[in-house]
Amino acid sequence: MPSITVAVGSSIGLHARPAAVIAEAVAAAGVPVTLAVAGSDPVDAGSALMIMTLGATQGVEVTVSSEDQPTLEKVAELVAADLDA
Repeated sequence: MPSITVAVGSSIGLHARPAAVIAEAVAAAGVPVTLAVAGSDPVDAGSALMIMTLGATQGVEVTVSSEDQPTLEKVAELVAADLDA
């Protein structure tokens, strides 16, 4: 599955607000997307709760995977953005 690895941009990490924004984008796209940090199993990026279980803080590298290239790029941009700004 194609993937992109990016560093978390949100100043507090992937907590409730950024996780919800990412999950909403995945739901709107309607295609499977997963997120993973090193040493963990991938989680469904369509679930804010699953995203928060990653415990990804600012600067942690997250691998975004999806068969849909535009969605893959969009979600990677969201993970890398400071969604708390």
